[in-house]
Amino acid sequence: MDKLRKLYITDYCLTPHENIPRSGILCKGDKITAVGGASAFSREDDMEVVELPGTYAVPGFIDTHINGAGGFDASTSYERGADMGSMCEVLASHGVTSFVPTIVSAPFDKMLLAVSSTVKMLDGGYNGALPVGIHLEGPFINKEKHGSQREEDILARVDIGMLREIIAEGRGKIKLFTFAPELPGAMKLIEILLENGIKPSMGHSLASEDEVLRAVEAGVCRCTHLYNGMPALHHRDIALTAVALTDDRISIELILDGEHLHPRMVDLACRAKPKDKLIGVSDAVQGLGLDDGKYHLGVSKIRVKDGVVTTEDGVLAGTTLTLEKGWQHLVTYSHLKDTDAAACFTINPARDIGLEDTGELRPGKFADISFFDSLTNKTRLTVSRGRIVYDSEGKYLKEVEHLPNFP
Repeated sequence: MDKLRKLYITDYCLTPHENIPRSGILCKGDKITAVGGASAFSREDDMEVVELPGTYAVPGFIDTHINGAGGFDASTSYERGADMGSMCEVLASHGVTSFVPTIVSAPFDKMLLAVSSTVKMLDGGYNGALPVGIHLEGPFINKEKHGSQREEDILARVDIGMLREIIAEGRGKIKLFTFAPELPGAMKLIEILLENGIKPSMGHSLASEDEVLRAVEAGVCRCTHLYNGMPALHHRDIALTAVALTDDRISIELILDGEHLHPRMVDLACRAKPKDKLIGVSDAVQGLGLDDGKYHLGVSKIRVKDGVVTTEDGVLAGTTLTLEKGWQHLVTYSHLKDTDAAACFTINPARDIGLEDTGELRPGKFADISFFDSLTNKTRLTVSRGRIVYDSEGKYLKEVEHLPNFP
């Protein structure tokens, strides 16, 4: 018979804001009931003790900008055989417990199909990381900053009717919506998104300083993948990049794969922003967890070579980054303490999109916990809602024995 409670013992844990050495994390069902020094816990009959020497624990990572993984692409979730479960399993094997699948611009009928299909998949009872909402990255973005998205799928002005159709198909599950604040109709878009509990995020934009500030005054407080899809930082021409860096109201996403951003630009952002406004994201595509080869991002063809993702024209098109690796990169690239760096993948994204029950190792929060090897920083064990969903050694994996080891 399974024990009612689990006590995880690890070298230390990052809550994330506190480093507790030789720590114990006690869970009952899907919740954390106590966190502290291991010596404070007595071992009782109804308690399973999971000893994990040589590891440390953090709250399960939360990826709020990810297009796909394990062969799944959220933008084509309507295709026969599309399986979000494979994405959930891959992410769990890299310490992610929650994620927001991202849908990019496409012909409008295809976007609606992708939204409705993804909504139906959100409550699939998956073994692994759990999808907690949807992110729309388009179609109301600037064509001149389309990146890997097709220009013909992008709209030069906000169509309020189309926006309302997208929201209706989302059935309350849309968490984020990336848009360009300089487009005609952008202020009405902001109003409608906020009325529907959707966080607007500025990106793929050539907005001027005034246009950005107008959006911020209207309630926008997030910037999609800072530096990418916007004008370069310039000492005279101020645009979205500079405002997002210096306005403390704005949270910023950072893609930490080492390709999209130079490490010094990452550190610049970390020095400029309040620590709780930094959000690490992967922007990963369906090739994450698979071999190099040809894939797609929505209707765009992409290829993965040596782990780098590009379009057929050589434009960067997402990543194969795991937040497990992004976490290592952030600690290396920036001056941040490990507690502040851990917050960028846990409590910061949780608070930013309104996830009140996760992102912290604290009594009453969901038992979403990731354990990493203290030497290699590779994922050793992942716990989602109190269930062990990934175990690199297979020692404790009782609930989900079929999960494979992904590269």
